[in-house]
Amino acid sequence: MPTVYDIPANILIRRLAQDLKSRDEIAPPDWAPFVKTGAHKERAPDDADYWFVRCASILRKIYLNGPIGTEKLKIEYGGRKRRGTKPNKFQKSGGAIIRTALQQLERAGFVKKRGTQGREMTDIGRSYMDKLSAALKTELTEAIPELAKY
Repeated sequence: MPTVYDIPANILIRRLAQDLKSRDEIAPPDWAPFVKTGAHKERAPDDADYWFVRCASILRKIYLNGPIGTEKLKIEYGGRKRRGTKPNKFQKSGGAIIRTALQQLERAGFVKKRGTQGREMTDIGRSYMDKLSAALKTELTEAIPELAKY
């Protein structure tokens, strides 16, 4: 049975974001259109559905990297901050978006807390991701023949 490892990340995240958009538990908060995703960004995201894409990406990262906390996710989504004439420097991402997305995924039943180690996938979340991957794999084998060898 195909898993998340067998599907290209960009295709999986795009489809997962569409599925998450149809769920009631996951919705952008009121402040979402006005915030940047981190101190290293100069402007807020242009995509209207960036909240669902970020939730899908976080869900995939939790699936792949086991129990992971907000601090590690802030580092994952961080980037290079431009500081004018001074050299660029790494800056962590903002934590409010990640924290709120994790809380929403937890309410949906995909993720659960694991003590002080962060959050991990539940059985419901793992089967949801595996079923989505299997459906995507059958759709993509005709379009992308290279995926057939997996």
